[in-house]
Amino acid sequence: MQVFVSWSGGKDCNFARYLAERDGLDVRYLLNMVSEDGQRSWSHGLSPEVLEAQARAMEIPLVRHRTTQADYEAEFKKELHAFKEAGVTGGVFGDIDFEPHREWVTRVCNEAGIQPILPLWGLAQDKIMGDFVAGGFKATVIVTKAELMGEEWLGRTVDGDFIRDLQELIRTKPMTLCGEAGEYHTLVTDGPNFKKRLELQQTDKILREGYWFLDILKYGLRGKQVEIFG
Repeated sequence: MQVFVSWSGGKDCNFARYLAERDGLDVRYLLNMVSEDGQRSWSHGLSPEVLEAQARAMEIPLVRHRTTQADYEAEFKKELHAFKEAGVTGGVFGDIDFEPHREWVTRVCNEAGIQPILPLWGLAQDKIMGDFVAGGFKATVIVTKAELMGEEWLGRTVDGDFIRDLQELIRTKPMTLCGEAGEYHTLVTDGPNFKKRLELQQTDKILREGYWFLDILKYGLRGKQVEIFG
């Protein structure tokens, strides 16, 4: 089956893609919805250029679609119809346990004649995190909700130490380990499904509307050669 992946650049959609490919699905496209001006992704506030570099590291085409928040569903459906015309019959999503979004995904995909596929749905979040790290993925924290996680969390690598520190924080904060409620977001920079490694070479920390953002100023791809962007 040919599928697309609903793409944020973060750990959950990437791990979902990995599991989908392991099960024999053919990932043809990554779909990312961006702001109307094209400057930032709706999901993680990343520049389209960073996401394009990530997609190049994996050698999978990235489809960027501009939309307002009000028109998000209608514009998302346009891409689903375009994918179906190109022979794509399934969509992979990284949802874990947020029922309202699963219902939205199921309804929108069914209306477009696309089969929704949620490889992470219902799995224990500690297992997802453990398997992600053990699988050789590398991810960096790029967004945190300021009232829950301070700027010191920005730039941290998702590894065993991160998981342990987050589990300790969860004892006193209303949070989930995978950040399913938007407590934090990540950018995956390497993994078993990467052909090159994405390197974050220069960053800055910005507080905006109650969230800390890691603004990526310079980045590159490292493989057989280094390509500098940004």
